[in-house]
Amino acid sequence: MKVAIVHYWLVGMRGGEKVVEALCRMYPDADIFTHAYDPASMSPTIKAHRITTSFIGRLPFAASKYKSYLPLMPMALEQLDLRGYDLVISSESGPAKGIIPPSTATHICYCHSPMRYVWNMFHDYRERTSFINRIVMPPAAHYIRNWDAISANRVHEFVANSATVARRIETYYRRRSVVVYPPVDTEAFEIVPDHELGDYYLMVGELVRYKRPELAVEAFNRLKKPLVVIGGGEMLRELQSLAGPTVKILGPQPFSVLKHHYARCQALIFPGEEDFGIVPVEAMASGRPVIAFAKGGATETVQDGITGTFFRDQSVDAIIDALERSRQIAFDPTRIASRASEFSVDRFSREMARFIEKTMNRSGFDGLDNI
Repeated sequence: MKVAIVHYWLVGMRGGEKVVEALCRMYPDADIFTHAYDPASMSPTIKAHRITTSFIGRLPFAASKYKSYLPLMPMALEQLDLRGYDLVISSESGPAKGIIPPSTATHICYCHSPMRYVWNMFHDYRERTSFINRIVMPPAAHYIRNWDAISANRVHEFVANSATVARRIETYYRRRSVVVYPPVDTEAFEIVPDHELGDYYLMVGELVRYKRPELAVEAFNRLKKPLVVIGGGEMLRELQSLAGPTVKILGPQPFSVLKHHYARCQALIFPGEEDFGIVPVEAMASGRPVIAFAKGGATETVQDGITGTFFRDQSVDAIIDALERSRQIAFDPTRIASRASEFSVDRFSREMARFIEKTMNRSGFDGLDNI
């Protein structure tokens, strides 16, 4: 069986790329198609595959300015030649599913989310961008939105990375989907004895506006309690200026540093709404509780009072209240890590393989020995 994996861009190893990596292990002979590719940012597993970029990859500064070329991506996808493939798996949260599959191929879309910047978070992105972009965004988003909805008809089956995303797929594409949670390398983390725990709290992730990292910084400024922030992004300098004496902004860090802080923090602070949210699961795999905004994927992974606590409003006061409530709970690190293990890489691979096999059987493909 000849397999193609289509991903929006390969410029860093985040959640979407971890899905691609797991798919690459499932299909070691698969070819990868993408818009922009930075080999230095990719894992050896992904780099071992033949990778083809759309014409976006040949434009100036494609590896860093790829989002600027968003209006060109629908046309770029449709020029990718997928003739000869039996199975096409698109990994979607930027434009990826809009390829033109062969009529004989089965197209399965693993959807991290319909494009946030033109669908559920359009107004958030628009109000926080420049004056010029606020003028340009409505007509550009209208065009991309229409194309995105139409291109959903090129997908035979949708797989959502959470029930939260499944609802968006049904709302925007009028399509049903099955939920297969993304892979988290839960075995890469450790639980440490209580005497090794620090007195600090932790926030991890890309420092961008929709994740609301400023709320956590302001909360710990007010409390005068230690907070460690790991991650880079557009808000890094702004948060460094906002941080008080008890808040340490470490910026991007290697995995060894991240793993150390996961295992030794009092709890993870997670103030944003995510489609799924790998970071809370990684913290739980380290036996640490999560204090999370009660919306999005965190509501499907964090168990209130067992593996963490929720706050209902994205506000400093709500975070402080949830933090104080969490201090009254005797969390069991082993039980927390057990919950995290339900989102492992092996579980993802088994569920995806089972779903793909059923889909290919329904389509009449008889070369399933290679699945």
